[in-house]
Amino acid sequence: MPYVYELWNTWYRTDRNYMKLDLDIGHDLIDHGTSDDYYTPPNIFEALDVEFDIDVCAPPGGVPWIPAKRHYSVIEDGLSHDWIGKVWMNPPYSNPKPWVNKFIEHNNGIALVPTSTGQWMITFWASLATWLMLPPIKFVKSDLQPAKANMPLRCWLIAMGKENVDKLKDSGLGQVR
Repeated sequence: MPYVYELWNTWYRTDRNYMKLDLDIGHDLIDHGTSDDYYTPPNIFEALDVEFDIDVCAPPGGVPWIPAKRHYSVIEDGLSHDWIGKVWMNPPYSNPKPWVNKFIEHNNGIALVPTSTGQWMITFWASLATWLMLPPIKFVKSDLQPAKANMPLRCWLIAMGKENVDKLKDSGLGQVR
């Protein structure tokens, strides 16, 4: 366990942004004040009814309610690994671009991303992905307590791969583009 706390105190450089390790799951006494410490609410996964092979942007130990067989956290650096099978991706909103590029290249999974005017969003829009705009959602903390307010921007579920697109269409979460 001391190794994890040592890592928590370490800053990592990602592209031009600095970010701290996200260790909320199982480490609720640590408050490092990052805005990436919120998680997709369980009702999204219940509606999707998908078992993912990998959650590529998980906190260490994974998120208990995300139906993924494996997970990569910032410690394992999901960007440096090959993604195999169906992926779930809720990238750090502080730096989604490298995650979006890898997701498009992988072409098999479902992602949750915020509305943005960033180039990464334009790249995603131009891909062959299928989009579903979610109604306003409240992310949850590691103890499943809702965030204080809804996400200020609309979020999208984005699917690539026929099986994932079909699950998105059948989810009842909204209209698919």
